[in-house]
Amino acid sequence: MSIPELTGIENGAGTLRIGAATLLRDVAADPMVRSAQPALAAAITEIASPAVRNMATIGGNLCIDTRCTYYDQGEMWRTAIGHCLKTTGDICWVAPGRPVCQAISAGDTAPILCALEATVRLVSVDGERVVPMESLYTEDGAASLTLGPGEILAEIIIDSGSQAEGRRAAFRKLRRRGSIDFAVLSVAAAVSVGDDGLVRQARIHLGAVAPRPLPATEASASLVGRVLDEESIVEAARLARAAAAPFDNTDFRPAWRRQMVEVETAAALREVLIQLP
Repeated sequence: MSIPELTGIENGAGTLRIGAATLLRDVAADPMVRSAQPALAAAITEIASPAVRNMATIGGNLCIDTRCTYYDQGEMWRTAIGHCLKTTGDICWVAPGRPVCQAISAGDTAPILCALEATVRLVSVDGERVVPMESLYTEDGAASLTLGPGEILAEIIIDSGSQAEGRRAAFRKLRRRGSIDFAVLSVAAAVSVGDDGLVRQARIHLGAVAPRPLPATEASASLVGRVLDEESIVEAARLARAAAAPFDNTDFRPAWRRQMVEVETAAALREVLIQLP
């Protein structure tokens, strides 16, 4: 965090660049972020508490460890049941038939940045590479990041120019309490509408239901070429629910969380609709 090149926010040539070590509070309060990417600012204000946002960085939130009821216990408890894939065991207790850990990705910035088609710049002594945000995550909750040995996340890059013209976005978060708690479900939606009023592109990502931000591909595709209205919103929300298969690895029952995928997706898309001219 003391390295100047890893902090700061720049908005030039239609590109918003955020240093990975920039504090969450500074990203959420930055006028350029609030103007160009208000949904990102809104998502950040949902993270934990003001005390945490005053200390934590956006890069840290993107790289936060996955969570699971079985893993988030004390050592004595984990030893008593037998360790899981995320520690030293050989089984995922929430999904014994799965070959990889199903701990969930519950960070708040990842789903909205995936929906916004952000990219990240990764740096190591061997050089640097820029990859889509989605490529930063894997299907394995025990090894959820694709960072190579000695590689660090240096910068988040979001297109806010002509390619993003007409795009509106929204973020929804479900948790037991209205603050502090991790998400048990989050929904990020970004929709681009053309001059003819039809959806040109839509991206919906679900958080806290899988080891990575889960793209609701069919739900997103169902909106393209249509007017964003109550009928298309209801259909997309139904398809988003079909894409999610949460396990019993966090607060609330999986069946209810899956039901809430439909509710929160519809709510996010209605927020986008309100923003349209």
